Amino acid sequence: MKTPFMGSKQKVFIVEDDLTTRRLLKIRVNSLGYETETFDNGKDAWEAFAKKQPQIVISDWKMPGLDGLELCKYLRKSYIESYTYFILVTAQRRSRVNLEQAIDAGVDDFLKKPISSEEIWNRIRVAERILGFCSQVKELEQLIPICTYCKDVRNDKDTWEQIEHYINNRIGANFTHTVCPDCLEKYVRPELEEFKQAMKRKAEAIEA
Repeated sequence: MKTPFMGSKQKVFIVEDDLTTRRLLKIRVNSLGYETETFDNGKDAWEAFAKKQPQIVISDWKMPGLDGLELCKYLRKSYIESYTYFILVTAQRRSRVNLEQAIDAGVDDFLKKPISSEEIWNRIRVAERILGFCSQVKELEQLIPICTYCKDVRNDKDTWEQIEHYINNRIGANFTHTVCPDCLEKYVRPELEEFKQAMKRKAEAIEA
């Protein structure tokens, strides 16, 4: 079975206090081509999150200490460049209140115990698709529309401004203007030569 992320070995955190379920999830997710790291509590997973930045987290809801819902809230409040897809594992019936709680916390999807191989595969496929969309949107956001002629760029207010101002407003960088070697030979030297010739002709005209 080929998945979009197999070649790059994307990381999945599995957070589950039950040893049997944790091992089952690890075996099934590894078989899909992912690299997994397991934790038996939310606290350890949270401490490792900033350093490892997994693409997917599969976490049990009810755990002692930091449970799955709290872990998801922590993740959503943190700032990382890429999106993490969060799958919540639950043994209880998903009531409307529980669903609202989970969605408000930032949960993306659910796995219900007992967990089947087919269900894990389905949830991972959905995660892959959403993460792929997120990656495409990020790439599009990084494209800056620039005018072919004047080189002004269009900002997020749909107005045009000089590229120096655009970059300065976002990262605070200032510009100093110089001339690259290619442009020196292509533009500056011919202009200087033309200026010298004009001055020479003017001097000759005065002498005459």
